[in-house]
Amino acid sequence: MDNRKRRRELSEDLRTKIVEKYQQSQGYKSISRDLDLSLSTVHNIIKKFATHGTVANLSGRGRKRKIDERLQRRIVQMVDKQPLTSSKEIQAVLQAQGASVSARTISRHLNEMKHYGRRARRTALLTQRHKKARLQFAKMYLSKPNSFWENVLWTDETKIELFGKAHHSTVYRKRNEAYKEKNTVPTVKYGGGSMMFWGCFAASGTGCLECVQGIMKSEDYQRILGRTVEPSVRKLGLRPRSWVFQQDNDPKHTSKSTQKWMATRALESSEVASIESTSKSH
Repeated sequence: MDNRKRRRELSEDLRTKIVEKYQQSQGYKSISRDLDLSLSTVHNIIKKFATHGTVANLSGRGRKRKIDERLQRRIVQMVDKQPLTSSKEIQAVLQAQGASVSARTISRHLNEMKHYGRRARRTALLTQRHKKARLQFAKMYLSKPNSFWENVLWTDETKIELFGKAHHSTVYRKRNEAYKEKNTVPTVKYGGGSMMFWGCFAASGTGCLECVQGIMKSEDYQRILGRTVEPSVRKLGLRPRSWVFQQDNDPKHTSKSTQKWMATRALESSEVASIESTSKSH
């Protein structure tokens, strides 16, 4: 019982009552008995009042922080430079430098500095050539009006994992910085345990969706386009003879047979006006 009394935080009103009773010439034992408090608690409250003239909590109370501002800045600099560094790796570095801090404390301080642990986004592994080509493509279409973009049919394939979960990493980053290059995990093509889908969309909504059976070849791609593009264009209400077909530079998209097939379709169909490609690598 006495241990429980010692550990509990006394309210300021109760501390004031102790002092008032003492000022009314009531002894320590009497105060302890009346308020159901230990003698040491009564003694400490009265001593504090005599020393500081108050029973309120003083500034500087509580456990001292293990991470000061200087160490906190160093931790933030580490994750800014290498966002994929884990809190345990940071802990190991600090321990080697003589600072004993838990991984949980490091994570909490990073959160205080607006750096949150998030799953790293998986993005295409781009070379400098890819980046340069993408920038040129973006500049080429930068001044296009909204009416142009409303008439574009965007197409692509995507892979969905079937078994287990894809490897992921935690990255410490600020909000709205998910796709900064240093915060992403590069990926490359082809892997097991997955299914491939082809789909398309425009500003007005989504078009057809096709499940790709096996490994897609140029001929398979052409057959999918033959089944899905024109129905999608009609469904999405794209303007005849002026809509834009958008694809990336995947080899099966740019092969000679596919380009020939597209050229034939563009000549025969009043709905296909132009073929556009972006430089993209998965």
